[in-house]
Amino acid sequence: MQLISETLEQAVEQLARLPGMGRKSAQRIAMHLLKQNDEQVLRLSKAIADLKKNIRYCSTCFNITDQDPCPICSSEKRNTGVVCVVEEPKDVYVIERTREFNGRYHVLGGVISPLQNVGPDEIRVNELIRRIRDGEGIKELILALNPDAEGEATGYYINKLAQPMGVDVTRIAHGIPMGTDLEFIDDATLTRAFAGRRNF
Repeated sequence: MQLISETLEQAVEQLARLPGMGRKSAQRIAMHLLKQNDEQVLRLSKAIADLKKNIRYCSTCFNITDQDPCPICSSEKRNTGVVCVVEEPKDVYVIERTREFNGRYHVLGGVISPLQNVGPDEIRVNELIRRIRDGEGIKELILALNPDAEGEATGYYINKLAQPMGVDVTRIAHGIPMGTDLEFIDDATLTRAFAGRRNF
């Protein structure tokens, strides 16, 4: 159904392209924005523009950041000997929310998935191995990958490369249901999963 205004229709179309956003939700947001004063709408549009303009990947861990290296990699309070390996930047935020992990991170940017034609060279495994070789003092990798076939395959591949280098490879415990993304796990379950990690 075409809306009354072409401008409103374009806004709804763009909002509906966002993940998890249907047309009805997009219409509600567009109508809500119309009720807001100009300053509120301008602040939102500036925040969105700044997000695209200022956010980049940390050159060390590949988390998203507005400074390089990111605050986690820059912090002297973090345990540099333990690196938590995750699939996406959103997983860093999920784990940080628990306040249980005090090491550093490595964001792979995906997982090995032969069905999707994603091999080890398409994700940041080589960069992880380079971090180990370059003498960052990494003693343990904690694999916090989604508990599905791709996460397992990626974990086995990393383990195969890292163990001969004298690095312990552990993974968070399987209290997390198979096929579930980390972002949907509650803090208590994720905290227990970290406490119950085991060798790969």
